[in-house]
Formats: sequence, C-alpha cells, structure tokens
Amino acid sequence: MAGSHGGSLKSWLAVIVILIGFTVGGVALCLGPNWTLVWVGAGIIAVGGVIALVVDIFSDVIIDAPRVSQDNHG
Repeated sequence: MAGSHGGSLKSWLAVIVILIGFTVGGVALCLGPNWTLVWVGAGIIAVGGVIALVVDIFSDVIIDAPRVSQDNHG
C-alpha cells in the first residue's frame, strides 16, 4: 500500500501482546478494582515490552520511497 508505514508481523505481535495487557488491566480496574488482575495485566505489558526489545521494534519500520509530484504547470 502506497504511503504505508507498517511494521513486520513480529512487531505487530509485540503490539498485540501489549494491547492485551492494557485491556486486561483496564477491565480489572472496572471490576472492583481487582488488583490481582491489574498486576496480571501489568505483567502481560512487561512481557510485550520484552518482546518489543527482542524484535527491535523501533528499527522495524517499512517506509515507502518518497512520492514525486507530477506537476505539469510551467
């Protein structure tokens, strides 16, 4: 897709794990709060952070070539 800045699947895995952790922690806060489940969510986020470090998520960006405007005025 032109203009996309999407990463690879291994980077998306880290993002999905972190999002699951935030979801678990957020739901746990709404349920009482259930502090045990909040800390489980925090642990899942930490695991996602480790995955992000292992797959080097910050250098895993796919950037398309710059677009050149075809301006015919002149």
